[in-house]
Amino acid sequence: MGWKTLDDMDLSRKRVLTRVDINVPVEDGRVTDATRIERIAPTINDIRAQGGSPVLLAHFGRPKGKPVPEMSLAPLVPALEAAFGCPVTFVERPSRDVIDAQPQDAVILVENTRFSPMEEANDPKMAQFLASLGDVFCNDAFSAAHRAHASTTGVAHLLPSCAGRLMQAELSALEAALSNPQRPVGAVVGGAKVSTKLDLLMNLVEKIDVLVIGGGMANTFLAAQGAHLGASLQEADLHDTARDIMAKAAQSGCRIVLPADGRVARAFKAGAPYDTVSLDAETRLEDDQMVLDAGDDAVSAIVSEFATLKTLIWNGPLGAFEIAPFDTATVAAARAAADLTTSGQLVTVAGGGDTVAALNQAGVAENFTYISTAGGAFLEWMEGKELPGVAALMQ
Repeated sequence: MGWKTLDDMDLSRKRVLTRVDINVPVEDGRVTDATRIERIAPTINDIRAQGGSPVLLAHFGRPKGKPVPEMSLAPLVPALEAAFGCPVTFVERPSRDVIDAQPQDAVILVENTRFSPMEEANDPKMAQFLASLGDVFCNDAFSAAHRAHASTTGVAHLLPSCAGRLMQAELSALEAALSNPQRPVGAVVGGAKVSTKLDLLMNLVEKIDVLVIGGGMANTFLAAQGAHLGASLQEADLHDTARDIMAKAAQSGCRIVLPADGRVARAFKAGAPYDTVSLDAETRLEDDQMVLDAGDDAVSAIVSEFATLKTLIWNGPLGAFEIAPFDTATVAAARAAADLTTSGQLVTVAGGGDTVAALNQAGVAENFTYISTAGGAFLEWMEGKELPGVAALMQ
């Protein structure tokens, strides 16, 4: 661990610039899902408990460097106050004088950082301006750590810096999952397209022992081995790439697990009639048939693999989990992983929007060791890429 936490900082009577992710859904001026706000509350509470005053930096939406009234952070104040249990002062035009005019224990929310084009450009002038508003920088927005912006990396080079509690939890969980995991370690990687997760797959096969591939991605790998999968979603232009990944996995000693069977239908809709069909290089589906989920044999094999592991990373569903009955494999496998987690046999770390939705649907999200809500940053970490927002904390 090369980064500091709040425990390493002297925050007494300090204005603590705190980068957070409060890019939450809002309808008719009201927050409809405060999960991201609730997850930063421990950081805010700890800063105040140490005598510091949090000055929140955040973006909202994509204003493209211009003030957009509909993307102001002002409507978020009631939700922030509810989560923190204290008043929050909104400052539209910040300056150090305005900040210092607030009570020493105040929680201050600065207007949307992306209202300036200098934010996403990581302009040194904006970084210097932001740094002037505080004495210490705390980054609690792992979900924005893959962006080299003024409020995520620029200011970190100008002030004593540390990770907030959410950032600390994310980094600790991901290091435990991939950097220094309990072995054997496996991963479930699913979803629609191989093309969106090429770097992830290439990185994982060199670092893990078992890779379970599901969803439309599995179709591409099966087709690369010679299967004819009818109307199934698959990327014919990536067959060579799929074979390269399998060859790299073989060289690295990583076992790839593809579905041995699948639920095959002629319509992509809830409740569509389906047959369970064996899947291998010899499979020949009719032109209007499509694989929409892994089958029972596939699930049994996946669950058996889970039982051999100490650590499991999960990103993406095993089928079209949005529509029943093609959520069957994802739900069954997720519940098996959750059971192993609660029994203490398995460390489970999951991330990605579809993944979180699928685990919630299975009713097991709270049973996983850690679930990241970071999206792109989670994927880039798993791809082995350096995250600018994290690197800036390691200076």
